[in-house]
Amino acid sequence: MRPELEVGDIFRLHGPAYRQAHGDHLGSTERRVMAAIEACRTPALGGHAEHCADCGFVRYAYNSCRDRHCPKCQGLVRAEWLQARQAELLPVPYFHVVFTVPAAVADIAFHNKAEVYGILFHAAAEALRDVAGDRRYLGAEIGAVAVLHTWGQALHHHPHLHCIVPGGGIAPDQERWIACPPGFFLPVRVLSRRFRDIFVARLRAAFAGGALRFPCDLARLADPPAFVAHLGKLAGIDWVVYCKPPFAGPEQVLGYLGRYTHRVAIANSRLVGLDDGQVSFTWKDYRHGGQTKVMTLPADEFIRRFLQHTVPDGFHRIRHLGFLANGHRTAKLALCRKLLALPPPEPLLPIRWQDRLRDLTGQDIEVCPCCGGRMLTCGVIPPQPPPRPPMWCDSS
Repeated sequence: MRPELEVGDIFRLHGPAYRQAHGDHLGSTERRVMAAIEACRTPALGGHAEHCADCGFVRYAYNSCRDRHCPKCQGLVRAEWLQARQAELLPVPYFHVVFTVPAAVADIAFHNKAEVYGILFHAAAEALRDVAGDRRYLGAEIGAVAVLHTWGQALHHHPHLHCIVPGGGIAPDQERWIACPPGFFLPVRVLSRRFRDIFVARLRAAFAGGALRFPCDLARLADPPAFVAHLGKLAGIDWVVYCKPPFAGPEQVLGYLGRYTHRVAIANSRLVGLDDGQVSFTWKDYRHGGQTKVMTLPADEFIRRFLQHTVPDGFHRIRHLGFLANGHRTAKLALCRKLLALPPPEPLLPIRWQDRLRDLTGQDIEVCPCCGGRMLTCGVIPPQPPPRPPMWCDSS
């Protein structure tokens, strides 16, 4: 069922004015995302007509934009991705580790998304690998699924990485599985400092290679001595890395992954109202015990905050690390199962998208909502681009 208010409604109503007011600061990615969300499941993208074979009821279904920033287009993709991950779960405790960068790094990241978000992934992966591989702590090769989020509840820019990590790993001799101590993964302070040192070193290398830009308020950092001093301050503070207690079981891991992967900055379900150019939405105030509150912003500011969280085209927000890395995941997981004395996983059975949608929403789109008969496709609806504004004619 369609929510009463969607991000697409806000974009369609206030997007043209936003483009006009901020066109000089909008990149190609932001423009494409806005256009995709505005057109999603509207006549602009075309679709098909369906009719009931029994009662003749007719329904029009418009195509989705399939953009990864669209709140409406992630459900089926997430369900398919989770099915693939289910076959990769091991019967061991799983931990949730979060890597967060200081605000001073987030400011640089906002203007250098591909470079700095990439550094975030690499630094977290290296820190996990190095600390877990140290015999003082675990002495094993571990794996992880890492998911990039760039938002907080109020939609401010807040880059951080969520990592779901099996509680153990493969011994250096490849002959046994080394399990973590009960309820404990790795020392967080050691992990935090290693993450910070790797991140700062990679950021320094990116600067030396001319890969960073510093517009507007960051212009002073383009000066090498100023940038070196800036890095010195970052290297002298503690960075936030925390590890939550292990999940209760593999099913809980899947449920958690389902809430964190394929997410966008705000779900349509959090939107409360759109009145007089003001957008209201719910948010959790974690500084006051996670209370749910309502925030109201001008539509212009809401759109600005939403667009902060677009990621560059081709950038992977979900990555597999360690023994779960794409290049050798199948072989490494087979080795893990062998070391844990587990049978091979059951083969994945193909699932039709219509069945996935029914499982997600509880609604069967192949059944007529009026009489329960069979809905059949009866025609294609070609895309119908919105009408072009009239050409300006100066008759003076």
